[in-house]
Amino acid sequence: MDMEMEKGGDDASSPDPATITVHLKFSGRTLPLSVSPDSTVRDLKTLIQPLTNVLPRGQKLIFKGKVLADDSSLRVQQLTNGSKLMLIASQGLHQGDGPVTKDAVTSPSTNTRAELDAKNSQIHKAQTVIVKSRSERWRSTGVVALSECYLKAVPEEVWACGSSIRVLDISTNSIQDIPIKISALKSLNKLIINANGLLDENISWEGLSSLKVLTLLSLNQNQLTTLPSTLGSLTSLHQLHIANNKLKSLPAEIGSLSQLEILIASNNRITSLPSSVGNCCSLIEIDLSCNLLAELPETLGDICNLKALHLRNNGIKSLPSTLFKMCSQLSTLDLHGTEITNDILRQIEGWEDFDERRRLKHQKQLDFRVGSSGVFDEGADDNRHL
Repeated sequence: MDMEMEKGGDDASSPDPATITVHLKFSGRTLPLSVSPDSTVRDLKTLIQPLTNVLPRGQKLIFKGKVLADDSSLRVQQLTNGSKLMLIASQGLHQGDGPVTKDAVTSPSTNTRAELDAKNSQIHKAQTVIVKSRSERWRSTGVVALSECYLKAVPEEVWACGSSIRVLDISTNSIQDIPIKISALKSLNKLIINANGLLDENISWEGLSSLKVLTLLSLNQNQLTTLPSTLGSLTSLHQLHIANNKLKSLPAEIGSLSQLEILIASNNRITSLPSSVGNCCSLIEIDLSCNLLAELPETLGDICNLKALHLRNNGIKSLPSTLFKMCSQLSTLDLHGTEITNDILRQIEGWEDFDERRRLKHQKQLDFRVGSSGVFDEGADDNRHL
């Protein structure tokens, strides 16, 4: 009784690499079941019902001596290809004439052609229930969580969900292409594509630019060397995470992102910032650590809401002259590994007010025992450390 699920990818004839076969022991039989490791135990019970006549609420599935919880996924329970589990049926919680036992299967009276056809029909329905339930769950919750699923492509049923999807997380896979089809996700708020090894040409920015309500875009740990001017069309962005790529610059159009609050672009090869970054008036945190910056635009001082600025391990020798004076909320500044020393910092206009803010923040961290070792960080290296 070898069962194959209907595939949700582009090629229904090719095997689904994300499908595993588990072996269910019940009443003297062993039933092979093909299922996605991302399915829940409840989904698996639904698949088992037409094969055993045991209702899902009457099924107790045991794997390695442990009863499996309904809401947990098979992956979390560490079921892999070839895993063996046991079904214990609760008395009275079955349909029809009772549980399908070994004897019942071999009995001629239960194997008429009509009954076999009916059973095959039940099996066919069970084969699709996992895929259907996954799509239905995505539509009802608006969340597609497919990180670490060994994917090479985004499943087609994701695009079919269209405007129902609000969050798409496909991190830590081997996704080879973000196609223009992504434009179908008109209601997408958060898009997380970290750690896929994506190249510049792998991403359809034409498709991404149509996501007008996108508030978070995370492209960390890929192989990107440039960002296109169309980035500026994502005017609803609040967070942009592009760390650990190979970016050499940021487009001037980043200045159009007036609602951007967090910019994380550490561990790249950025040599300069466009002066238009000063138009990002909502920025609260900027992390440009571990880049190749030699200087900063004076317009950085125009970002009056800035609270945290991380510039560790860059080649900068000076800060914008208005940074401390105009950025009246700045309280976190990391300049370690640059040519700016604490002595240089103390000569910048507005230093005293900045120093008071960061010491007050440090004290609050001590009071609440949050994020502080107890040692006050001056923010830059001393002369003697150079």
